[in-house]
Amino acid sequence: MTSTEKQLAAHNSKVVVTDFLNALNQEDFEIASEQLADDMHFIGVMGERKGAAVYMEDMKKMRFKYDIKKIFSDENEVCIWYEINMGAKTIFSAGWYKLEGEKIKSFQVIFDPRPLL
Repeated sequence: MTSTEKQLAAHNSKVVVTDFLNALNQEDFEIASEQLADDMHFIGVMGERKGAAVYMEDMKKMRFKYDIKKIFSDENEVCIWYEINMGAKTIFSAGWYKLEGEKIKSFQVIFDPRPLL
């Protein structure tokens, strides 16, 4: 992959992830779903989800809001520092997104869960 191709892949990956988070913020779950691979895998502090449909059903119930602080991208991977408003609490978190075919294939979110417990 040339340097230009790597830069383009990083840019496209960043756009997919920000489109996903913006759609969740706007509660446009159809657009958010379009950014996910059907067989995507989510790993979080409080559990994991396999499959875009399962993950999105949870998001429709939780209605989290994401305030992006910093985005780093490298080809088909994106890392984001953000504050996630979980309703009663806002938690500073990091998310690591991996893409395939310009769809989110997997991601992991880490944060200190103590304020939620």
